[in-house]
Amino acid sequence: MQHFGTQTLETERLVLRKLTLDDSEAMYNNWASDPEVTEYLTWPPHESVEATRQLIGHWMEEYEKDDFYQWAIVPKDLGEPVGTISVVDADDSVGMVHIGYCIGKEWWGKGYTTEAFERLISFFFEDVGLNRIESKHDVRNPGSGRVMEKCGLLYEGTKRQADHNNQGICDSALYAIIRSDYKA
Repeated sequence: MQHFGTQTLETERLVLRKLTLDDSEAMYNNWASDPEVTEYLTWPPHESVEATRQLIGHWMEEYEKDDFYQWAIVPKDLGEPVGTISVVDADDSVGMVHIGYCIGKEWWGKGYTTEAFERLISFFFEDVGLNRIESKHDVRNPGSGRVMEKCGLLYEGTKRQADHNNQGICDSALYAIIRSDYKA
């Protein structure tokens, strides 16, 4: 396993890239300030563009690390970020990353999150050399689980009252794909 940090990746319709301070207004307007988008997330909606700018500034410092992975989801035809996809947890001892994502509601149902996640799966298995990729969602947010299923992650179970988000303590459904699944 060899970490490379947040590399620019492309799909047919998307560019996945590092965020910059120039993305602050788009991030704030497109998803970070929307309580509907953040309903099942662990961070509250941003109250100002300045809060978004500060977060991106922190990420820009973290981009110096080879094991930091935080991408803007940028549709090529739009040219500005509509969401993010990132590693929110990792365990090098088992070669695992845990992926989290969010996208502005204007772009829900267009397949962008699935397309971005599929590209990360190939990056992490083929380039980084990981063994396991996992993700989870609040059971009250089944759309997130559909993204995981479309990407080939298998449902591994629901942990009761084992997680928390902006709705409080919740049940969490866990999905994963391992290298042998991917190679098959």
